[in-house]
Amino acid sequence: MTDLDVRCPTMTSTDFDLETELEAHRRELTGYCYRMLGSGFEAEDAVQETLLRAWKGIDSFEGRAAFRSWLYRIATNVCLDMLRGPQRRAQPMDLSAPWSADTPLPAPSPENTWVSPIADDRILPIEADPADLATQRDTVRLAFVAALQHLPPKQRAVLILREVLRWQATEVAELLDSSVASVNSALQRARATLAENKVTADGSTSIAPDQQELLAKYVDAFERYDISSLVALIREDAIFDMPPFPLWLNTLEDIGKWYVGQGYACEGSRLLPTFANGAAAFGAYKISGPNTWDPFALQVIETDGSKLVALHHFLEPRLFAAFGLPARLER
Repeated sequence: MTDLDVRCPTMTSTDFDLETELEAHRRELTGYCYRMLGSGFEAEDAVQETLLRAWKGIDSFEGRAAFRSWLYRIATNVCLDMLRGPQRRAQPMDLSAPWSADTPLPAPSPENTWVSPIADDRILPIEADPADLATQRDTVRLAFVAALQHLPPKQRAVLILREVLRWQATEVAELLDSSVASVNSALQRARATLAENKVTADGSTSIAPDQQELLAKYVDAFERYDISSLVALIREDAIFDMPPFPLWLNTLEDIGKWYVGQGYACEGSRLLPTFANGAAAFGAYKISGPNTWDPFALQVIETDGSKLVALHHFLEPRLFAAFGLPARLER
C-alpha cells in the first residue's frame, strides 16, 4: 500500500500502520519545512508537530485527498503559524555591505537571525532520479533558502510546492484553500522576487571528482594552517561569512588577512567531512587541550569545480549532534 492509496475512514489497524506511514514521510516533510523556515532546528520541530497533529487528528481525515497531501496541508499550516513573527532569517550578505578583515567583531546576533544549515541525510531522498536529486540539492543551497525568506509565507509555499515538489496548480490550490488563478499569480510574483535576488535553481551543486580533489586540498591546507596554500584554492570574489556574527568578506585579500588575524585561533583545528544543503561540509574542531579538540564551527563549502566560491562558518556547536558528528575528538 502506498501513501496515495491510503483512504480513511476505511482504514483499520490491520491494514494501516499509522506510525510507520507517518515516519515514511518524515524526510520529505523535513525538506519542505526547512525550505519554508530556513532553520534545521525549526524544521525538525515543525515536522514533529505535523506528525503529532496527524496522529491526533487521523479520525478527522475524510479521505478526499491523498494521505501525503493531507500531511502537507498540516505541515503548511504549522509553518505558516511559525512564520507569523516579523523576523526574517537571512545571510550576513543580506544585511550589510562587505566588512573588512580588521573590523572588530560585534556581539553575536540571535540564532533566529540566520538561515542555518541542515544535514543532507535529513532531507534528501534516499533513492531518486538523478535529475530530481539535482533539483532537490540545488533548492536547499543556503543562497536559495535565504532567497525564499524574502517571499511572503504563502508565496513561499506555492513556489516550493510548484517548482521544487512539482505539484500541479490544482493540487496546490486545494491544499491552500485557494483558486488556481491565485496560485498561478502567487507563483509569478515569487519567481519575480527570486529573479530580483539573482537566485535560480539550476541543479549545479553535485560534487564531482574534481571537486573532491579540491576539497581534499582544502582540508589539508586548513589543518596544516598553510594560509598561502589555502588562499590559492579560493576564488578572487569568494564569500566568507560566520554566523552568528554579521561579518562577511568578499575579497581574497580580506579572507587571507582574516585567517592570519582575528581567525588565528583556528590554527591546529581538525575537520571531519559531512554534507549540508546539497554541498560539502565539515565539522571544525578547535584544539581544547592536550590531544583533544572540541566542536567549534560547521563549515559549508561551495565550489565551482576549480575554486572555492563560498565558505560559510556556523559557530553553533549544537549543530554537530544534528549532523551526527562526535562531541569531541581525541588522539
